Amino acid sequence: MNKRVAIVEDEPHIVESLRFILNRAGHDVIVADNGDAAIEIVKNDSPDIMVLDIMLPIKNGFEVLKWIRSQTRYRSLPVLMLTAKGQDKDRNTATSLGVDAFIAKPFSNDEVVDCVNRLLVAERPGG
Repeated sequence: MNKRVAIVEDEPHIVESLRFILNRAGHDVIVADNGDAAIEIVKNDSPDIMVLDIMLPIKNGFEVLKWIRSQTRYRSLPVLMLTAKGQDKDRNTATSLGVDAFIAKPFSNDEVVDCVNRLLVAERPGG
């Protein structure tokens, strides 16, 4: 069964790379290029998981993650943060907001697919 993966990333080359590897892994992909569009995807398209960049227009990834975790209906949505900002401060912020996994760019295709697949089968507290 295909799972719906929301990719929230504003860099077109990264979006196409992620779309390709996740489609090849058997998933359906939905894309947003800013924080507001990410929230609309959560509300309207019911993704099974979100791959979320930190540096986004309008609302950053931390704001999107904070909103997701504040909503009873969506708080169990698995979120993988995939970002160029791999500093400890960013990891700590993401962890404190309830991220499920964090991968720094540049990423390995296998690492992303493996992490997405692992999160899709994991039970999230509160879900």
